[in-house]
Amino acid sequence: MAYILDAIDKKILEILQQDATIPNIELAEKVCLSPSPCSRRVKNLHEQGFIKRAVTLLEPEKVGLPVSVFIQVTLNHQVKKELQDFESVIGQWPEVMECYLMTGDFDYLLRVVVPNLQAYQEFLDKKLTELPGIDHIKSSFSLKQVRYRTELPLDQLLEK
Repeated sequence: MAYILDAIDKKILEILQQDATIPNIELAEKVCLSPSPCSRRVKNLHEQGFIKRAVTLLEPEKVGLPVSVFIQVTLNHQVKKELQDFESVIGQWPEVMECYLMTGDFDYLLRVVVPNLQAYQEFLDKKLTELPGIDHIKSSFSLKQVRYRTELPLDQLLEK
């Protein structure tokens, strides 16, 4: 049976998306619950899979990774084995922050972070272009991050 969220669960999720380190007592106050029921709800949201994990977001420039590159990758053949092999290797590279299997003119869209252009050239030469089965690679460098969010919109949860 599917777990049905209510307005309090939604509010808890919204608050935790903004600050996963908020103390339970403060969270409880914000959602008008006492601490014990609030803690039970958070635990239940974890158990039901609504909360994947809690992380700390770092500032890329402060940790020496100011360059974001978006890479379109086209494979020679889109057969399951080649897709799985590509995804397995890409998943091991720390520079690859995101990887999406796409529809359209290319197969994968990657977001890679590197300290500088030389590091990106090394990533291309020693990693990406060494993979078998790649037909085409197209790179685009981000000039400026206009919007970046980690909070998912949740209004649809109560629209039933």
